Amino acid sequence: MAAPTFAREEPPAAGEGSVAGSYLSARLAGAEKDTDAAVIYLRALLKADPRNDELVERAFFAMLVAGEVEDAMPLAERLVKVDRSHRIARLALAVRAIKRGQFQTARTNLSLSVRGPIGDLTATLLAAWSMLGSGTPKSGIELIDRLQGPDWYVAFKDINAGLILDAAGIKKEAGKRLERAAKLDPATLRAVDAYARWQSRNVDKDAALATFAAFNKLLPNHPLVVAATADLEAGRTLAPLIRTPQEGAAEVLYGLGAALGRQGGEDLALVYLQLSLWLEPDHPLASLTLADLYEQMKQPEKAIAVYEKVPANSPLKRNAEVQMAINLDNVGKFDEARKHLVALVTADPKDTDALVALGGLYRGHKMFAECATTYGQVISQIKDPGRNNWTLYYFRGICNERNKDWTAAEADLKMALKLFPDQPHVLNYLGYSWVDRGENLEPALDMIRKAVSLRPDDGYIVDSLGWAYYRLGRYPDAVSELERAIELKPQDPVINDHLGDAYWKVGRKLEATFQWAHARDLKPEPEDLEKIQKKLQSGLGDDPEPVKKAEDQTKGG
Repeated sequence: MAAPTFAREEPPAAGEGSVAGSYLSARLAGAEKDTDAAVIYLRALLKADPRNDELVERAFFAMLVAGEVEDAMPLAERLVKVDRSHRIARLALAVRAIKRGQFQTARTNLSLSVRGPIGDLTATLLAAWSMLGSGTPKSGIELIDRLQGPDWYVAFKDINAGLILDAAGIKKEAGKRLERAAKLDPATLRAVDAYARWQSRNVDKDAALATFAAFNKLLPNHPLVVAATADLEAGRTLAPLIRTPQEGAAEVLYGLGAALGRQGGEDLALVYLQLSLWLEPDHPLASLTLADLYEQMKQPEKAIAVYEKVPANSPLKRNAEVQMAINLDNVGKFDEARKHLVALVTADPKDTDALVALGGLYRGHKMFAECATTYGQVISQIKDPGRNNWTLYYFRGICNERNKDWTAAEADLKMALKLFPDQPHVLNYLGYSWVDRGENLEPALDMIRKAVSLRPDDGYIVDSLGWAYYRLGRYPDAVSELERAIELKPQDPVINDHLGDAYWKVGRKLEATFQWAHARDLKPEPEDLEKIQKKLQSGLGDDPEPVKKAEDQTKGG
């Protein structure tokens, strides 16, 4: 049975027969990660069965995940009466207490929660921030220092200790902690930002600029760093990254939520991020991290809603606008997405993020002339191309090749390979194209073999090798490689079609007909479908069919 589509409206009042239906619908909604629908059905169930503790727990968690934090709090109060150490309920109540400035109440709730590696770290850091609110920041630092745990605790302990000391005005000790946090991982934005801000107030502008410059070499042009650098160059000092216990608690929940999301703990990550935003709705990174998590969960509509809420004055607003356009395309709104990106580029022709997104949009919709032109606008701004620019030349090369401008395509692909000599997709695409054109056959074959050795489990690259053998008339070798490609990508119509052609050439005509029929049923491109149908009717002639590229190859894998 197809999964149901859940309407965003209140279901009928619970009556005879509707309770079971709402329960099943809530379970299905939860399995589909459709938290909005799950909340609707769980609310209906609670009306019908208000004393059901399991329903209370399900509804509480679903509300937190959906961002309905205020409505979840009464349910948290009910849960801790049934289970005094309920971890998430105690966490939610502690966060509410911190928001209200009830710091002792927050610590009491945290002390009663069930612990584990994440729970221990969360409770300790939140309790430390609550001690800042109670006027005893050094007690908070002592609490952090006493915490023992896995090696990954260190980064969270150092930066939070430094931020608490900085917010408390304990300057010297704050600088030591923040410097250590920044040096532990120089590519961690929040640690670097916090330390540079401290330097701007306690050392000098040049020291802060040097810290930002070092980060910029690792992760160029981050909007928050660009904005902070501009303030420093204008003669302004930078305020502490965190100033209140509420902001500190939001930072803890954001940092742990982001880490959980990267490790696949999506539901708990959503809880942490929603609580963070409940404490600090304008947190500069929590919103984008939440939207990114929705993208990871294949929920572009929710990502769009989050991106729309990023404040207009935020340095991250343009990034949010770019990502929103990408998600608009993902929900089938190509015209709106293109209009959005074109407006960004018109307002700032040097906005490379918007240009790259627009180029990708055109490439995905096979508008290859526009794609090549757009990537060209980005490339024209690069003074000294480096390894990290290889994708721009690679994608422009693909667009030029598909737009039948082989001279330009070959130059781009060679440049991409020069920037990244062992990049398997570039080796594959250039080698594949040479075989297709009957040029540089031995170097082409060597390049494709190398690509396969680098990516032996990539069905599209293995298909390239098989099809190269086919074009060279080495049909038994072609069959061997194409059969392996089918094992890796059984549902690709082009690879199935290729294998059918190879089977025909070695005399396995019944199997060839089966592969062509399978390719036909896998919804190939219209021009390919016509050729497949002809082969099913009359077989394959003596000359090989013009080469075709599997779709993921033309999109860069």
